[in-house]
Amino acid sequence: MKSIFQAGIQGRRQFILGGTVAAAISLSGCARSVPADPFADVDRLVRSAVKEDQTPGAVVVIGHGGHVVHRYVYGNRALVPEREVLTWDTHFDMASLTKPTMTALAVMQLAEAGRLNIDDPVSKYLPDFAVNGKAAITLRLLLTHYSGLPPDVPLGDAWSGKAEGVRRAMNSPLINPPGAKFVYSDINFITLGLIVEKTSGLTLDQYARRNILDPLGMTQSGFLPDPALRPIIAPTQFDTDGTMLRGVVHDPTARRMGGLAGHAGLFSDAQDMTLYAQALLDRLAGRSSKFPLGREMLVQMTTPQQPKGKTELRGLGWDIDTHYSTPRGDIFSHHSFGHTGFTGTSLWIDPDTDSYVLILTNRVHPSGGHSVVKLRHDIATAAAKALGLSAPV
Repeated sequence: MKSIFQAGIQGRRQFILGGTVAAAISLSGCARSVPADPFADVDRLVRSAVKEDQTPGAVVVIGHGGHVVHRYVYGNRALVPEREVLTWDTHFDMASLTKPTMTALAVMQLAEAGRLNIDDPVSKYLPDFAVNGKAAITLRLLLTHYSGLPPDVPLGDAWSGKAEGVRRAMNSPLINPPGAKFVYSDINFITLGLIVEKTSGLTLDQYARRNILDPLGMTQSGFLPDPALRPIIAPTQFDTDGTMLRGVVHDPTARRMGGLAGHAGLFSDAQDMTLYAQALLDRLAGRSSKFPLGREMLVQMTTPQQPKGKTELRGLGWDIDTHYSTPRGDIFSHHSFGHTGFTGTSLWIDPDTDSYVLILTNRVHPSGGHSVVKLRHDIATAAAKALGLSAPV
């Protein structure tokens, strides 16, 4: 019997003969013809977005069938104080892609090892969390954003330091009863990051390096990047003091907490994120993989785990079908999943078709930027069409 990840793939995959997808296929009698690039629409969308100032530049990677079938780098890494051309090796502030790729994975690794249980109350690990009606909130509710917590800790006053950020997260009141409603909340993953640190005895960056990044060979990724890397890091925007943020996390809460938090802070590049996406797909497909989590746990991360009866579908860390799911586009399957980052990053993965679309931008540069929600959607749709896929029924 086919798994849910394989179901329907036979009827939906229609390979295009020509271009990057069929590079290994010989077309007899057509040696003199030059096939059209099936990904031309993807590249056109990127060029238009840069021309219309939606983003300074973009790196797009499309994976399919175990290979990178298309990649495109266009535009600029920086606009101010000087214009810099975007390159493949540019490092980006991954923003909320930190949540599923690092923090949620760390939680699931610890659960797999029997060191925590995702259905335990958070207060078992962080007793201070229980105040203000939060005693019943479980790790599962944090992972799916059904905790009832508000989107963020208060930022209206001047505060700094990890200790103060932790205090605000622990003391946060509820805005909904636990389990009642999907509300995307950074506090959920700040809290999960703290649980990883307390359970493992390591700081989050140390844990990620030893248990995720090094096993995957992601040598260009990590929290708190070395200042020597700043020339190849895409800057985001001006801080409140007029300093251009470059190699310093853009998210204001993570920045006030010293750059190391469970909801934001990872920096990475296209090559490393491609390694991550491919290893994840390989693990789900049962192929040989360096992904540092067993398939059973990974399936829980990438299939609906929200409270019973709720229609906003979330895995344990990954988005599946909510109002944030526009990076799916119109064609990738209902079993696909992904996540976005506020700075302009996104990764969408479709096990049914063995595909992924990675988009890296610094759309907030230099002064807050513009939305790339439609761009993500349109690139995903164009990529799926280029792969010869048909919309799911």
